[in-house]
Amino acid sequence: MMEQLLINNNFWDKVDKGGCCWIWTAGVRGGYGGFKVNRKLVDAHRYAFELTKGKIPEGLQIDHLCRNHSCVNPEHLEAVTQRENVLRGYGVCANNSRKTHCKRGHELIGNNLGHEKYSTKRRCKTCDRNNAKIRQRKYRERLRFGGMS
Repeated sequence: MMEQLLINNNFWDKVDKGGCCWIWTAGVRGGYGGFKVNRKLVDAHRYAFELTKGKIPEGLQIDHLCRNHSCVNPEHLEAVTQRENVLRGYGVCANNSRKTHCKRGHELIGNNLGHEKYSTKRRCKTCDRNNAKIRQRKYRERLRFGGMS
């Protein structure tokens, strides 16, 4: 218990509370703050969450609402599913999930929205139909003008 109290006190000494985000000033790897307890690496943002809001529920992870990975401000931390955390971010999956139109300007809604088989990839059905027509036309032209080559 005494060791836990010592960690709690030392933890906040390593935080710069000078701005809206509370920045972890000690060890950082991959943009995330961290420290060791009994030779085990502990994520600073997870520790701050558990210290102020309680145990992280099973199956959830901590999302930085401010998008600043070195922030340990409990008001900027929320327990969410992995899917929610990914979709809130700026990665390829998140950016693609926010698209409302395909690259040719067709809306990605309702009957025009398809998904690839065995994948979560979204497809524009209008573009798929147009591409199929082009392929079919090229195939017929090859047959008419000298066979397959």
